[in-house]
Amino acid sequence: MGQVIEITGKEFRRMQLIQLDMLKEFDRVCRKHDIKYVIFAGTLLGAVRHKGYIPWDDDADIAMLREDYENFKKVASEMNPDICYFQDHTTDPGYLWGYGKLRRTGTTFVRAGQEHMKGQTGICLDVFPLDDAPKTLPMQMLQDFHCFCLRKTIWAQVAKENEKGFWKFWYTLLSKIPVDTVYANANKWYISKSSNDRPNRVRILFMPSTGKFYRKAPLPVRYSMPKKWFLERAEYQFEDTVLYGIQDYDAFLEYEYGDYMTLPPEEKRVAHAPCSSYDFGGIREDVLYEDEQGKK
Repeated sequence: MGQVIEITGKEFRRMQLIQLDMLKEFDRVCRKHDIKYVIFAGTLLGAVRHKGYIPWDDDADIAMLREDYENFKKVASEMNPDICYFQDHTTDPGYLWGYGKLRRTGTTFVRAGQEHMKGQTGICLDVFPLDDAPKTLPMQMLQDFHCFCLRKTIWAQVAKENEKGFWKFWYTLLSKIPVDTVYANANKWYISKSSNDRPNRVRILFMPSTGKFYRKAPLPVRYSMPKKWFLERAEYQFEDTVLYGIQDYDAFLEYEYGDYMTLPPEEKRVAHAPCSSYDFGGIREDVLYEDEQGKK
């Protein structure tokens, strides 16, 4: 793993503002084509609690039901290429994850431990598709285990370079499974069957279940979320713009974080995407940053 570089102060804020440009461009294209999305996870929490970014949050999250995600992919090329581009495993063979990203054009951001990966890098934000979950709890638990296996098979491409001993051997074996086989399996069992009109609850296939990511939600709802959260939306102030988020923000944020209005202890106010190298490409050098006294 490469040496971790800590991004702080004005540089950290600059990274957030670069992401904000991408959020605005994404929102513009989605509004033009009536494609539904919501800001999600820490980005929605930031909108509710801080009216913008959580001060220590180093990324942004968007969620879309599968149909909307696929519709966005069809028009993603309409985003200003001077600002950003859409990346997933279909547009970039070197990109491995089962969800999309918006990458800022002309920038570099290499995650620590992923220096050997061949996909394009750059300041990014995540775009998560949500697929239908089975209706019964036992089948949701089975799906969760299946998704865990799919996710670890892809992760093996990273882990084999960073683990030692038995786990290095194990992940090296897993990495022999073609990633196209993993995506085909997910498409066969889940993606091709997802629909906005089905009453099923939903989940992100290639991430841990939302209901156990930050805390363990009650077992009956741990492995999936109500689809209505992603159909019923409201507009939220986020920094100097307005973005769509989950209308019932209280239900979602309590589900994911518990007492979400209480700030975490200072030792937990940390970024979660460590990098080994980055380059902002001279973008937004004209931004006026607030000084320690809150003046411009």
